[in-house]
Amino acid sequence: MNLFASSSPIVNGALAVLVIFSIATWSIALIKLFAQWREKRDNKAFMAAFWAAKEWAAARDASSAMSGSHAHLAQAGFSELREVQQHSSAMQHLGSAQDGLERSLRQAMQNLQRQFESGLAVLATVGSTAPFVGLFGTVWGIMHALQGISATGSASLDVVAGPIGEALIATAIGIATAIPAVLAYNFYLRRMKLAMADLENFAHDFMRLAAKHDYKI
Repeated sequence: MNLFASSSPIVNGALAVLVIFSIATWSIALIKLFAQWREKRDNKAFMAAFWAAKEWAAARDASSAMSGSHAHLAQAGFSELREVQQHSSAMQHLGSAQDGLERSLRQAMQNLQRQFESGLAVLATVGSTAPFVGLFGTVWGIMHALQGISATGSASLDVVAGPIGEALIATAIGIATAIPAVLAYNFYLRRMKLAMADLENFAHDFMRLAAKHDYKI
């Protein structure tokens, strides 16, 4: 608070931006952490129910009653198979059932990937720009401090050290804001890639089971 009180409006603005960046970073990180915990729980329950099903229809019923990305992918696959059986002559379902199922699963995976990517752009932006915002605040604070020193006509260490030290705090805050954002971005980007790989593996398994049942439910 002393820093806000003694700095120029430009420096205060830079510090306010950094505070907003920090709040956004930690909010996104915590929200995504909870979402991933829930996603892991739902996927584990779904996979256990899906592979425990004795029949193809039972697997369909297990998919429709559960949540999670794997369940959503299975729901998209079963929905496509059902639509093909009921409306095989429609323009949308012309071609082989295999091609239609592959297209449906691919679209579902793309939608899920967009959900997984939510917030990553903000983390990347904060991680790349926060140090520069802090540096801008420092440079402007030093200019403001030098102008004040020039006005007093004194350049002793006691007069210079205080304002310059306060200005350098902006750079430190910028770096402290960027580090958690970069770490969170790399962590969640890695988790997204692993999640997409798991979905791709499940999509292949679903295609194999659908082919075994002649693409019917």
